Amino acid sequence: MTTKTIGIVGARGYTGAELITLLTAHSGFELTYVSSRELAGERLADHVDAYDGELRFEELSPDDVAEYAADVCVLALPNGISGAFIDAIERECPDTVILDLSSDHRFDDTWTYGQTERFREQLKGATRISNPGCYATGMQLGLAPVVDLAIAPPQAFGVSGYSGAGTKPSPKNDLEVLSDNLMPYSLTGHTHEKEVSRHLGSQIYFTPHVAPFFRGITLTLSVQLGRPKSAEQIRALFDEAYADEPLVELVDDIPLVKDNAGEHAVRIGGISVDDNGEHLVVVVTLDNLLKGAATQALQNINLACGFGELEGIR
Repeated sequence: MTTKTIGIVGARGYTGAELITLLTAHSGFELTYVSSRELAGERLADHVDAYDGELRFEELSPDDVAEYAADVCVLALPNGISGAFIDAIERECPDTVILDLSSDHRFDDTWTYGQTERFREQLKGATRISNPGCYATGMQLGLAPVVDLAIAPPQAFGVSGYSGAGTKPSPKNDLEVLSDNLMPYSLTGHTHEKEVSRHLGSQIYFTPHVAPFFRGITLTLSVQLGRPKSAEQIRALFDEAYADEPLVELVDDIPLVKDNAGEHAVRIGGISVDDNGEHLVVVVTLDNLLKGAATQALQNINLACGFGELEGIR
């Protein structure tokens, strides 16, 4: 296996740490730099238990990142600030594969949208990849087999652990605020609502919440069917859609978020239809830091670089 170099910009966050952990088990990637302004100079091994190398965090400008000319650059930055890094890379080392974890390019047709299960062929050899949002990953996989059956916009009720709010202090990751609480936010027009509507080609409505657990997402999806269907008929559609998908697990019972924390697969279950066969409910759980971010990112860059899709994903 030919080794390729990879660097991470914005490696201080939870997703960066998860991706570094996965890369320690990957025989084809050599981690060459990790960028973080806040942790500059500190040993990476002191922050990521799985890593035992000598790298230290660096504060890297866009030009510094481009000078490394790594085969792959992962941008794990807040929304809206990836542009300078992309410009520098495209100027100095345009063949570098860039994977952006932010929402900056999820609506850009010149980038490949990294919903692995739905766009696998387009990801092979891609050089500009926009990783889907965590909620958006679960919603798309939970709705894709049935969205064409809907006669009204499907509704998604989502709850995430507070790691989804990142490391920057806010009410959404303040445990004093979240204790004994469930916090709704972005009640209309959430970016993941727009993202899923765009990539499914059908309007959906989404209401996110944050709860006082650390990691994981649970989504309850509600679909009004145009023609009556049984739960068995709906399950058959999911079985057909995901029969060969290693990171989509179909279960009979309602999946629980705590059972899927730390796991790489999306779990879909609890498929129920009302007595009239017109109201479908599906429950989806996933780990927001893994399949909702780092695991899917590694699937995508594996495909882009010619490695096995699950290389490094234990």
